[in-house]
Amino acid sequence: MTTIAAFEPALCCNTGVCGEDVDQNLVTFTADMAWLLEQGATITRHNLANDPMAFAHNEAVKSFLEIAGSAGLPLVLVDGVTVATGRYPTRAELARWAGLDTSASVPAGAITLDLSKSSESSSCCGDSDCC
Repeated sequence: MTTIAAFEPALCCNTGVCGEDVDQNLVTFTADMAWLLEQGATITRHNLANDPMAFAHNEAVKSFLEIAGSAGLPLVLVDGVTVATGRYPTRAELARWAGLDTSASVPAGAITLDLSKSSESSSCCGDSDCC
């Protein structure tokens, strides 16, 4: 199974989702990571402040830090290969890297809306330009 590992800069806590000024990217990544774990994927998260040994024991991460420094974090590895630096990955990227089929990502019983433009008028006014 694929293993995803995120190496983050020093954060105030394990997720960085604390305090008064929370970075929305951290909130989104925390939610995406929780979702990925629920799907059965293997993902780990390492904070430089709380888990410095994970950085020291990984040759790819250690080399990255020697070149880019902590300003280049976050760093995301998939099976030891660098796939993203300096930003958090999207949920779609995480799903793809984990090998998940996201085509069935709509929960059972959910109602989906088709908001695509059809050849027929979808305006509240019909074909007139009254709006």
